[in-house]
Formats: sequence, structure tokens, C-alpha cells
Amino acid sequence: MTEPQGPGGPAAMHEPHDLVVVGAGPAGMAAAVTALDGGLRVALIDSGPAPGGQFWRHPPDHAREALSTDDLHHDLRTYRTLRATLAAHQRTGRLTLLLDHHVWTTARAANGFTVHAVDRGRPPEERAVVLRAPALLVATGAYDRQLPFPGWDLPGVLTVGGLQSLLKGGGVVAGRRVVLGGTGPFLLPVAAALAARGAEVVAVCEAAAPAAWLRHPAPLLRNPAKWAEAAGYAGTLARHRIPVRTRTGIVAAEGEGRVAVVRTAALDADGAPLPGTERRIEADTVGVGWGFVPQLDLLLPLGCDLADAGDGTMVAAVDAGQRTTVPGLYAAGETCGVGGAALALSEGRVAAVSVLTDLSVPGRPGLRPLAAERRAVARHRAFARALARAHPVPRDWPAWLTDDTTVCRCEEVTAGAVRAARADGPATGHRQVKQLTRAGMGWCQGRMCGPAVHCLVAARTEPYTPAERLIATPVTLGALADSSESPTGDIPSEPT
Repeated sequence: MTEPQGPGGPAAMHEPHDLVVVGAGPAGMAAAVTALDGGLRVALIDSGPAPGGQFWRHPPDHAREALSTDDLHHDLRTYRTLRATLAAHQRTGRLTLLLDHHVWTTARAANGFTVHAVDRGRPPEERAVVLRAPALLVATGAYDRQLPFPGWDLPGVLTVGGLQSLLKGGGVVAGRRVVLGGTGPFLLPVAAALAARGAEVVAVCEAAAPAAWLRHPAPLLRNPAKWAEAAGYAGTLARHRIPVRTRTGIVAAEGEGRVAVVRTAALDADGAPLPGTERRIEADTVGVGWGFVPQLDLLLPLGCDLADAGDGTMVAAVDAGQRTTVPGLYAAGETCGVGGAALALSEGRVAAVSVLTDLSVPGRPGLRPLAAERRAVARHRAFARALARAHPVPRDWPAWLTDDTTVCRCEEVTAGAVRAARADGPATGHRQVKQLTRAGMGWCQGRMCGPAVHCLVAARTEPYTPAERLIATPVTLGALADSSESPTGDIPSEPT
């Protein structure tokens, strides 16, 4: 067993927990603080070196002064308040904060849930950590959705989320001349941050058209803060003379050993490149993002129902209190649908109140119903639905692919092989393609290629559902053995 991070001491690991929260982003932090303030004992576990998730990603605490990235963040007052409250509860021993810990599986137990993780904060050694609690809240966020194109496997081609992680986590600017592409407003803060740190952002290629927002005015009018944020980014891009090209996509990248040229093209209404519109742009770095895929790895083995998010992905199905269909299991943040940090914060607070209500331990202080938080959740979810309609994945993006374009980088499976699997198999989903071609069987287990393979072979209206995996992250045999020998928990059996 490993010691907890920060004050609290080794004994804190042996104290009973009422709630385990997996994920210390905005949703997880808000949930943990609300539950702690309500009197619960909480274990908060995250794979990062500091709380905050992707939205509030910072350098490790020991490097914060030398690598300040505060200028790249929004709403730091809320972040600092949450961290201060967590620290106060650590000092009392009510909070066990485990950072640099990767949860590799969860399982239902007779009295709640068992959470298995590995401590990766002291490389090269990995140590097993096993937590038990009657309630489990999963707030693991989402990851970048990628669509392949010729040359996307060249060094220098990254996700937009990866570019932002390098900036926020270490002040690293990945390149000198950068082209961004994909769809959605997330392209704008990444472009602004890169420009603020000295990169030349040559172009932002947005596949959608701004007029799409005019068809959904109500969510915009109900969220004026979104307008103010977008206006701020627009001002930054204007000051740095960064062109935003709408109805434009990155259709190829070229280079010897590293990307050197990006090919862009104007797109028709369905996303197919228009003949005669292709342009070549010199660049040493490319960032691409097509929205996000909710991280459901820990929820699927527990058997909770999923719901169609309306953006081509599936999300955890939750009620008005963020309860999943599995008793004692809660979800908040982007596991329930991508909608931004404000939505995640409100969902985290609502979920924690549900935990307090459902555990109903006598003598613990109650909290007033969070009617305002529930209204905020409804408002932000409406905005998220409008966002998905205004920035869809282009229907005809496969027209960019040649048969020799790599789709699964881990196993080097080409678009031609995937198309053949559909034609000859016939494969009707990414699981069948995996069986026929090995696409999705590599190190990333389909996280990078799964949505794209699904789009290539499945019906247009069928959302992507990730494969269920008992082991969510690579784990060593030593850590597995350590986990099985731990006095606080056993290796979980396959859920029924």
C-alpha cells in the first residue's frame, strides 16, 4: 500500500471511506468538496500530479513557481477555493488525496464498490492501491476525438488537447508554425494560448459554418458568459492576425520525418473537399480535434446504462441527481456529456448532494437542495446540445482518406483494410473490424481509432460505444500481484 499525497499520513489509508471520487477535474473537485462539507470521509484519486483535470491542468506543485501557467486559465478563483477547501479537509484526515494514481478497474462488492489503482508517483516502481466505499462517483472526463487523414501519423501532428496539455502542464509550446483544424470552440482557446506564448498560428480551420448557431439562438441567449468568452478569444486572434477559415478542413499532412506541409481544402455542406480549393501551408506542428469522447472505461464493467449524447458518442445515463442506473454509483462531468467546466462543477455538486441524501447517515449535517445548481445543469446541457448540432462531425470526412491512409496507428491498419472488412466481412461495427483487422488491439485499445473506425463501417445514425474492458489502463504483473495480496481488497471478478 502507498501513503496518501500530502498531509493526513499513512493512517488515512486505513480509515473507512464513505465515498471514492475518481477524477480530480472540476466535477470531481466540486463533488469531493461538497461531500466533505456534508460530513463524509472521501478518497479523491487522479492520474495527474495535481488536482484540476485538463481544464485546470498545472505543472506539479513543486514546479509551479518556475513554470507559472496561470495566464492560460479561466476562473482560477474557483479552482483556488476548491483546492484550499480540499487542503483543509486533508489536515483533518477526512480527505485522502491520491495523485499520480491510475485506476485500472472498479467492481461491485457486497457493501459497495472496490477501486483498484496503481501508484505511479515514484517511477519506476508501481504500487497497488485498493479502496473500498459504499458509494463511488466517476468523473473521469473525456478525450480528444480524432479523424485520420493522410499524414496524421507524422511526428508533429497532435491533438488540440495535447497541445493545450503541454502548455498548461509545463509551459511547452510544441512548435513554431502551427495550423489547427477540426470543429468546435475548443480550437479558439488553444490558438489564443499558443499565440500568447510566442507560436505563429498560421490558420485555424473550422469545418463548420458560423451560421449554424443562428438555428439555435435560445441556448446562446441563456448563456451570455459563453459569448463574452468567445469575444475574448476573437480579440486575441485578431491582435495576432490569426485567420479563422470556416468550412475548411485539414485533409493531409506531408513531410520527411516530421510534418512540414499541411494541405487544406474548402468543404461542402457534408464535409467533402471541394475540387480546386486545396491549399498548401508550411507548418511544423498540427493540432486537430473533432470534439471529445467521454471516458467510460470504469463505468462499463459496472453495468450502468448509457445514453445517446447526440454528438455521435454515448454517455453515462444519469437521473436529475447524477445517479446512474447502478445503485450507489454516480457520474458527473464529461462522462455524462461534454459541456464545459461550469456544467461539470454543477453536476459534481448535485452528485455529491445525492450521495449525502442516499447514505443518510444520522447526525451528519444536511445541505439545502441545490435548485440553482440543477437549473444551471439544465441550462448548460441545452447549450451543449446546441454546440453538438452546430459543430457536427462532417458526414463525408472519409472522402479525405486514401486506401493506404493509416487508421489504427498502433497496429498499422489502413483505411483500405477497414473498408475491405466492411465489404467482405461484412463488419457492421468497430468490434467486428477489430476481430478481422486488429484495429483497436494496440496500446491505446481503440481510444484513438475507435470512433473513426466506427464511422467508417457503422450506420450514420449509430453513436460510438467504446468496448468494455476490465482493465482500463496498462498495469504491470507486479502491481496485479500486489493488489491480490493487499489486505484491503481482492482482485475483482468479472461483473455479471
